[in-house]
Amino acid sequence: MATATENQLEVAITITETAPCTKRIALKVPASEVDARLEMALSAFIADAALPGFRKGKAPRALVEKKVGGALLNETRGQLMSEAYSKAIEENKLRPISDPRPVEGDAIPELARGKDFSFSVEIEVAPDFDIPDFAKFEVKKPTLEVNKDHVDGEILRQSYRFGTPARIEGPFERLDRMLGKATVTVEGRDGSYFETDKALCVVPAEEDEGKGQLLGIIIDDLDKALLGKKVGDTISVSTVGAPAHEREELRGKKITISYSILEAERIAPRPVKELAEMYGVESEDIFREQVKDALEQRRDGEQRAAMREQISEQLVEKIDFALPAKISEEQVSRTLEQQRMELLSRGLEPAAVENRLAEIRGSSEKVAKDRLKLFFIMARLAQHFGVNITEQELNGRVALMASQQGVRPEQMRQQLEKAGRMGEVISVIRDAKVSDRIISQATVSDIAADEWNKIVEAKTKRA
Repeated sequence: MATATENQLEVAITITETAPCTKRIALKVPASEVDARLEMALSAFIADAALPGFRKGKAPRALVEKKVGGALLNETRGQLMSEAYSKAIEENKLRPISDPRPVEGDAIPELARGKDFSFSVEIEVAPDFDIPDFAKFEVKKPTLEVNKDHVDGEILRQSYRFGTPARIEGPFERLDRMLGKATVTVEGRDGSYFETDKALCVVPAEEDEGKGQLLGIIIDDLDKALLGKKVGDTISVSTVGAPAHEREELRGKKITISYSILEAERIAPRPVKELAEMYGVESEDIFREQVKDALEQRRDGEQRAAMREQISEQLVEKIDFALPAKISEEQVSRTLEQQRMELLSRGLEPAAVENRLAEIRGSSEKVAKDRLKLFFIMARLAQHFGVNITEQELNGRVALMASQQGVRPEQMRQQLEKAGRMGEVISVIRDAKVSDRIISQATVSDIAADEWNKIVEAKTKRA
């Protein structure tokens, strides 16, 4: 049997399941281990102690124990709890997704010489499931030939993206941008929930069917609230927090935003000739060819994304398990941030990304739970396939995101690290590699992009 002096802890471990994906871990450290650890801690302190009137390491044991005994007990108790918990996790191959928490109603026991030390914690663990037969998966591959209309549309978009803004007072038209002060109130809460004087807003385009995002929330009929208004006006819009919003206090609650418009601008599109010069291209014809090449690269990326999305849908459909009883805000936020990184790396502009995230926040509870379910599935399948992320792959993804956002790779990396989002970038790469492994085993068939878009629209309406 291992002893404390060998830095291995003897501990009795009992694990029970108290709820889906929730484990209660009961741990008991025998009195002999407790005494050995306390003796080791006291001896180490005596060896280094320099008490007044005594040479270093020569202070009487009784005096030292009287002076620091309580602190040593607390320190040793913390060490024993940490080591016992770590041993339980390692020996039982548990995959925690939450920090250990005391069992409700239990007090942390005191540590005492000559007595066993027993305590219990609860954790949530990643769900387990059987790996499906990926040869039975069917995937459609959307195909599209980039034509003149696509090129014209992209050039128009770029001309507005790099157009010249001009301050306006109103009345506002579609695609006008504004900055204002927003005050958020939530049903059932006193006072304001959130305030900012730097809230950005854009009057929805015709094709947006009146919907737009404000403070990361999709607002129906936002165009009706903004069209014809001017700087100095205040509008009030309301919505209901999605059932699976990452902030629990907003779920199902009426959210009202009072928005006072401080300033506004309208974009004058940049001429194509100037766009070409901005990209360092000699002629408009060459510029159009470059735009076409870029669109074809984007098409290939969207094609792969569509195939991976089908894999995700089938994984959620074919794999069944209960989600953890407590879906934390942190877990929901993490899946949203992963979505953000995926969308940015696919070339969407930041404003479009925020619109998409606002739509995701407003999705049904089932959609939100499926998204969280997929998070656990992908983590498990990454282990199954032995997927690893190399530094070269990470650098490549960061460089791609940097090029899409028009910044240097080192600048993009600094931004991601500062925001604590590198983990989400790694998850995006991991999930893509897992999906590609499955696609390589699945049955793949071509489908025209128009037909594919009809399927996607039908799914969106059902959701």
